Amino acid sequence: MNKIKLLLAEDEPSLGQIIKESLETRDFEVYLAENGIKAKELYQQKNPDILVLDVMMPKKDGFTLAREIREENNQIPIIFLTAKSQTKDVLEGFSHGGNDYLKKPFSMKELIVRVHALLRRNTLKIDHEKISIGAYTFNFTKQTLQLEDTTVILTHREAELLFHLSQKRNEILDRSFILNKLWGNDDFFNARSMDVFISKLRKKLQGDINIQIVNIRGFGYKLIC
Repeated sequence: MNKIKLLLAEDEPSLGQIIKESLETRDFEVYLAENGIKAKELYQQKNPDILVLDVMMPKKDGFTLAREIREENNQIPIIFLTAKSQTKDVLEGFSHGGNDYLKKPFSMKELIVRVHALLRRNTLKIDHEKISIGAYTFNFTKQTLQLEDTTVILTHREAELLFHLSQKRNEILDRSFILNKLWGNDDFFNARSMDVFISKLRKKLQGDINIQIVNIRGFGYKLIC
């Protein structure tokens, strides 16, 4: 079985080394960078499966690095490590292309669970066939939404969320279920971040007035089309 190739960007040397060694004992292949510039170089050289980026780093911070990488790769999963706990900081991370975040201090078990959850898409048995959503054609594998001659690129998290909504179209997608499946738990911060992704999907689907994503308060969301 191939090892998971993980790029870790952490400017605190002892913490970075502890995380690296802990992951390597669990059969990960880890590339450690002490700043954002070195992390970008390793990303280009090593082609990792997933990125774990500290937000506050010298030379180039994690948000800036993620934004740059997203310009050329909208599929690779990105986890932010942050000491910040305010909602606006967490949401800023998602706006820069992050798929998940961990607040320091964290356990190695929690990090590994989050990594495997994000990489689970590799084992999803999804057809390459296109999914019709109203006037749109949704390609889960390519993470695209097409309306006539216009194609919109989705992030990994947007694509996963839209896929689950489409599989339950005109039915309620349970809020707690999807939070646990895609975010790992249904806490307040994850619920707020999911609301942000729902808003983004609404905007990307607004070309068809017959499509709605309705918030069923206390239960979840319903894709109506």
